[in-house]
Amino acid sequence: MSQTVSVAVPMSLRLASPYPVTQLERDQWIVEQRPPRESLDPRKPYAFFVEDEFSACREIVPVATIFLTNRECPWRCVMCDLWRNTLTTSVSAGSIITQIDYALAQLPPARQLKLYNSGSFFDARAIPIEEHSTIAERANQFDRLIVECHPALIGENCLRFRDRLKCQFEIAMGLETVHPEILPRLNKRMTLEQFSSTASFLRAHGIALRVFILVKPPFMREHEAVHWAERSLDFAFDCGATAAILIPTRGGNGAMEALASADHFSPPRVEALGAAMSYGLAAKRGRVFADLWEAGKISGCNICLPRRIARLHEMNRAQEILAPILCPHGGPAN
Repeated sequence: MSQTVSVAVPMSLRLASPYPVTQLERDQWIVEQRPPRESLDPRKPYAFFVEDEFSACREIVPVATIFLTNRECPWRCVMCDLWRNTLTTSVSAGSIITQIDYALAQLPPARQLKLYNSGSFFDARAIPIEEHSTIAERANQFDRLIVECHPALIGENCLRFRDRLKCQFEIAMGLETVHPEILPRLNKRMTLEQFSSTASFLRAHGIALRVFILVKPPFMREHEAVHWAERSLDFAFDCGATAAILIPTRGGNGAMEALASADHFSPPRVEALGAAMSYGLAAKRGRVFADLWEAGKISGCNICLPRRIARLHEMNRAQEILAPILCPHGGPAN
C-alpha cells in the first residue's frame, strides 16, 4: 500500500547555490568536490568485525559485519561518503567470496551476518549473480543475513537469491528523509512512493526491512532536525520496517564541505540524535538504533558529549530510553 506524507513543510528552503539544479549537473558537481579515495586490495574486505546488536527476538546477538571492497554505487547521493572505500571498476570473478572467506576465517563466531558493499547487493556489476549461490552457502551458516540495496534494484533476482537461503533474510534500504523538498535534492533518485512500493514487495515475500534515516540532512536547519527524523521514523514503520537506523549526517566527502561553506549543512547536534531515538523507542513499533560509526563528527558540548554518546550506545543495546544527561553548562537534557 502506498504511503504518503501529509505533514506541513515548516520552512521554505534556501537557494541551493552552489548546488546545481539538474541531476546530471549534480552528479558532475558532487564528483568534482571529492578528495582522493582510499587505496584498497580487491581480494580483501576493507573492514570487518563482530558487533553486538539487539535482535528482533529481543536478545543481544553477535553479528559478523563485513564491508566488501567493491565498485562504486551508480548513484551519486550528495551526502554519501561510502565511495571513499570503493573501486572504480568491478572486482574479478570470485573476489567477493574470497573477501567473505577471508573475513570469516578471522572473525569469532557470530549468529548473524551483514554483507555491506557501499552500494547495492543486487547491483550485478558489484555482486555478480553467478556468485549468489556460493554467498548463500556462506550465509546459511548464520541465523540471519542482512544486505543493503537501493529500492530500484530489488526485484526477481532478490527473490531467486532468497530462495537459496535457509536463514532469515533482511534488506536495508536508505529512506534518508521524508522531507518532500529535501529528499529530491539528495540526488538519490528515489521517491517515497518507490520506497513504499518496494517495502510492500519485500513484506509480501517474507523479507524483513531495516531502514536508514538521516538526522539533519543537508539543506535542513537544526530546529527542524528532530521533527523530520520523527516523521521519517513514522514512515519507515508504516512501511513495515522492523529496524530503523538513525544516521547523524556527517561531512568528509567534499560535497558536504562545499555545502557547509554555503550555509547549507552543519552536523547535527547530539541532542537531536538522542531526541529522535527516544521518540522512536517510545513508539515501540520496532527497533531503533543510533549509528555511532563516526560519533566524533557529531556536534555538542565538549564536556557532556562523550557521556551522551555512551548513553546512546547503551540505548542501542537495551532498546530502552535511559535517563537523560544533564549538561553542566545549561544545555538541553538528552
